[in-house]
Amino acid sequence: MNVQDIVNTVSQKAGLDQATTEKVVGTIFSVLEHEAEGTSASAFFAKIPGADDLAHQYDVMAAAPAGSGGFLSSLQGALGGVLGEKAGALINGVAALKASGLDMAQIQKAGATLIQQAEAAAGPDLTNKVLGSVPSLKGHLGIG
Repeated sequence: MNVQDIVNTVSQKAGLDQATTEKVVGTIFSVLEHEAEGTSASAFFAKIPGADDLAHQYDVMAAAPAGSGGFLSSLQGALGGVLGEKAGALINGVAALKASGLDMAQIQKAGATLIQQAEAAAGPDLTNKVLGSVPSLKGHLGIG
């Protein structure tokens, strides 16, 4: 199962269009890439062809486009600076998901479906290990 299979399934089950689903999946993968430490993250991405490319495409730590500033981005920058890259990645990722126009129920449905698909692709043990290294992400996605 590759990343496009995951995007297609999440799109279908969460009732989202392809472009929005790709952004959601890429954003969540980017948070995992920045926050999950070490070999478990590398092994996780190796099991899902294209996942690391999608994570880079929607990199939550990339500089915001010029003119898109405002209070929220300066707050994110300040919190990221104070809390370090790990917290910054999660804060930026959650903000990106909310900015995509989805409500929390849609984000949670997409997140839960993404986790199910990742478990099918990378195995439940490895997926849980990676998610376990980013415990607050599960709360934001409304899962266990």
